[in-house]
Amino acid sequence: MELLAHESQWLESLWRKSLKDPVFFAREILGVNPHSGQRKWLRRSNSRQNLLVTGNRWGKSFVGAIKALHRAIFQVRDSKYDTPARYRIVVASITQNQAGIIWNYALSLARKSVASALIRDVTHTPFPKITFGNGSEIEARSTQNRGEYLLGNDYDYFIFDEVAFESSAEYVVEEVIMMRLADRRGELDLVSTPNGKNWFYQKMRDLADNPEIGYAQIGDTRENPFVSREYINQRIELFSPQRVAQNIMGVFVDSGREIVGSDYVDAALKRDADYETPDKLSDDKIYFISGWDLARKRTATVGITVAVRRDGFARVVAVERFQEMEWNFVFEKIRMRQRNFPGRVVLDATGLGDVVIAELRDVGPIPFLFNEKSKAELLTNLEMFHVRKHLAYERFEIADKNGRVWSLEDELRGATWDENTKCDGMMALALALWPLRDVSRIRRVDARVASF
Repeated sequence: MELLAHESQWLESLWRKSLKDPVFFAREILGVNPHSGQRKWLRRSNSRQNLLVTGNRWGKSFVGAIKALHRAIFQVRDSKYDTPARYRIVVASITQNQAGIIWNYALSLARKSVASALIRDVTHTPFPKITFGNGSEIEARSTQNRGEYLLGNDYDYFIFDEVAFESSAEYVVEEVIMMRLADRRGELDLVSTPNGKNWFYQKMRDLADNPEIGYAQIGDTRENPFVSREYINQRIELFSPQRVAQNIMGVFVDSGREIVGSDYVDAALKRDADYETPDKLSDDKIYFISGWDLARKRTATVGITVAVRRDGFARVVAVERFQEMEWNFVFEKIRMRQRNFPGRVVLDATGLGDVVIAELRDVGPIPFLFNEKSKAELLTNLEMFHVRKHLAYERFEIADKNGRVWSLEDELRGATWDENTKCDGMMALALALWPLRDVSRIRRVDARVASF
């Protein structure tokens, strides 16, 4: 009887330690030993939003499986949101096969350990799902079609794998996933290898700069002791510095398809602080040009004004952005801008044409019609202003109608030659710079725009 009591106390202590420490859980219950970077992630990624970006073969799928099993077995959440016999975990990714990687790791780890006794059922159709005796579920789903297959569900813990490769990442996360977690104040892990400086990069910066709202971690492949050091060193010798940074170090680098490289954005922001502002210049040394990109479905109207020196250097001095406003409101905003910054105005007239131009004839707008060729030339001129170091702007940020913050800087960093249809601010800036173009220096760009 004393032995049974001793064993009972030992088991209780084992499970209590496992509940408090997922690393202890991995070692003692699952029989695996996470490396130092994985241990850091398991112990620190307990915010409502957590982000992990790693080099290849760091082991993010492996550690994701450990964390999913720990959450499923102990149903980790705020007690006020407890629902008896119900705790739902989903591993989601850009394809069902990709989502299945973490799910298969979780199933394998559980079956090879004492946790196998806790599994009640495993199904593979219509989608993979592990059901535990305590009512917890771990399933694998796809984020295809802008998260369509997630709608109507609710979850306690959500792992979004390879976020950086989701073309509609911001919409899927902000409009779909966050609402799936609302019922029980669920936890979200955003996990990926880098893929250029897209939305995932911006999210990492937000969490890193604001630790009170989330946790962000970068993982270097060399943290994983189970990866051949000889092989990694060979890759480092053969890779370009850019590929080493992205594939080994887990560092964000430009993909090569950006319209404006991040280094150029950094330089324009830094240059802004050194620019001689309009109020320090006499009126004969500067003039103004405003560009307006008018709203389409699911986009915003943005107006940007640049102050231009006689040497052709331009600085953004005014930015305005609004959504779902009547045309009379838009027209009045354009007129007001012209009163405050009198000068030339370039107007997106695509699909609106003569009607808008006629309505605003009092401000003498220059119409711009978008097509594949004109758009390529417009964006190339924007790129060239950055390359020539003839542009400066500050970090303009504006709250949108949903309470989120829109940033001109983020839009410029994220826009690529393939994905730019929602970059209203970038287009407005490009329109403002259009009258300053030097046609003789615009190179051929037709092949750079994949679609329009």
